[in-house]
Amino acid sequence: MPVMKAIRVHEIGGPEVLQPAELPIPQPGPGQVLIRIEAIGVNFVEIYFRKGVYKTTLPFTPGTEAAGTVEELGPGVTGFASGDAVASTSVLGSYAEYALVSAAQLVKVPKGVSLEQAAAALLQGMTAHYLVYSTFPLKAGDTALLHAGAGGVGLLLTQMAAKIGARVIATVSTPAKAELSRQAGASDVILYTEQDFVSEVKRLTGGKGVDVVYDSVGKTTFNGSLDCLRPRGLLALFGGASGPVPPFDLAQLNSKGSLYITRPSLWHYVTTREDLEWRAGDVLGWVASGDLKLRMEHVYELADAARAQTDLEARKTTGKLLLEP
Repeated sequence: MPVMKAIRVHEIGGPEVLQPAELPIPQPGPGQVLIRIEAIGVNFVEIYFRKGVYKTTLPFTPGTEAAGTVEELGPGVTGFASGDAVASTSVLGSYAEYALVSAAQLVKVPKGVSLEQAAAALLQGMTAHYLVYSTFPLKAGDTALLHAGAGGVGLLLTQMAAKIGARVIATVSTPAKAELSRQAGASDVILYTEQDFVSEVKRLTGGKGVDVVYDSVGKTTFNGSLDCLRPRGLLALFGGASGPVPPFDLAQLNSKGSLYITRPSLWHYVTTREDLEWRAGDVLGWVASGDLKLRMEHVYELADAARAQTDLEARKTTGKLLLEP
């Protein structure tokens, strides 16, 4: 039986539990496509699974995002052919040389977009897309506060918001990240390591507060994020890089101005083929046209998955991290 290289997790823990392994190349069942993976997106969700924040059955191969070429079609699959360049955010076990994907969750990579670009853009790009176009549909003149402005989602969301004509106030940790955030289109950048972001946001908005906060940090920013909102503003908490938010009395939403909170995830915004094609089509189309600039200077070999996750968790990186088999 032919085998492939992969990363396996046999126990919950630190980066050291990401172990190289050899596994049989899977066979596609009905409605499935086998892809040969060329580029793998590294995301915080894999760290949550590795640590046991999100539950799964052990052992498992991490990863959900990849781009590659179609190797084999399962029974009943139409619309794809062997050799097609494809990408998906639903490649269960993408830290490998091959993986199975449901054809319903697979999209073709358009000409002018490399497989590396597709793997770098899809999950974070569609996340930024649903936040900006659906969770709180930004319009020209709106003001958004964005935490982790130089991260993968942050840089893409800033570009999309600026394209719409919204004002982005971003928080970052270093002057170098501040420069990246400004290049992406942020109107104002707050160095949270040197300034209190709540008082800075109040100063920058003339005391009014922002319409929406896009927060992927969680524990350390949550209370401050609420304090930055205008009355009836929305906090979109789409991650927890600093840890889960402690228990919270919802009555505070009233006292702080009848605020809204949502805890969205991408999966609920691409439940239909129509939504998936809309978001993926926009993101990959903007990459092809040059309207969406990607940062992917951090590329690791598959066997270095532990180092990639360590660097991501330590916030040593900007933009997107990729693994390449």
